[in-house]
Amino acid sequence: MKTPPRLQPLLEEGLIDSVVRQLMSGKEAMVFVVRVGDETRCAKIYKEATQRSFRQAVDYTENRKTKNSREARAMAKGTKFGRQAQEAAWQSAEVDALYRLAAAGVRVPRPYNFLDGVLLMELVADEHGDAAPRLNDVLFTAEEARTHHQTLLMEVVRMLCAGIVHGDLSEFNILMAADGPVIIDLPQAVDAAGNNHAQRMLLRDVENLRNFFGGFAPDLLNSQYGPEIWSLYEQGLLSNDTVLTGQYKRQHKAVDLEGVMREIDDAVDEEHARRLRMQQGS
Repeated sequence: MKTPPRLQPLLEEGLIDSVVRQLMSGKEAMVFVVRVGDETRCAKIYKEATQRSFRQAVDYTENRKTKNSREARAMAKGTKFGRQAQEAAWQSAEVDALYRLAAAGVRVPRPYNFLDGVLLMELVADEHGDAAPRLNDVLFTAEEARTHHQTLLMEVVRMLCAGIVHGDLSEFNILMAADGPVIIDLPQAVDAAGNNHAQRMLLRDVENLRNFFGGFAPDLLNSQYGPEIWSLYEQGLLSNDTVLTGQYKRQHKAVDLEGVMREIDDAVDEEHARRLRMQQGS
């Protein structure tokens, strides 16, 4: 097929040898199957912000660091340069997350290179060597659903232990490879410790998994893995080897009224002392 203009630099740099076909076109990117020597890989071409339908919600970009103060100021002002910097940061977020998660042993496509808004990565294949289908295109028995649900829960745990929450996990961005599910589409991934919305996003990710697999194995619909995982994470008790139960009971702590009153009294005393110092200094 004719080489898309955005892939021409990869050909010129020798990062790919040929373009086989277009694999898909989504809300934020187009993906092409490419050849690199004897290997088949895929190239993800990010669409420009004006062409994308997926909005860079503030919830996702909260607390993302920029490389310099000039970019940060421009992004805050919404200048042309700022919009370009924000777009670059949005794209690199997925690249950074992929490298970080792959190093942590999470089942994500292996990244190979990133050039001019094009991510070159592993092609996730099915048992026939073809591009793997998305989870929502596959039917499962109840037992298969339970097995894959448990596998993906442990991937969520592994991600969280690596400090990352997917933020948009569902049956639409998980591929069913020959050796099990693989998580994809990570430009909206958030820092678990640095984003105030991380807990809500993780609970939603886990709920999406429960609802999808619960359609094949209804017993999963009553599980409470999301709150259990986050509670263990907050307590510093979550690890890749944690055995989950799917049960969770919210802890209701009694309010220490005496402690609250002591803090109020201390604040009043401090304010009184501050005003006294001001009067003495005048």
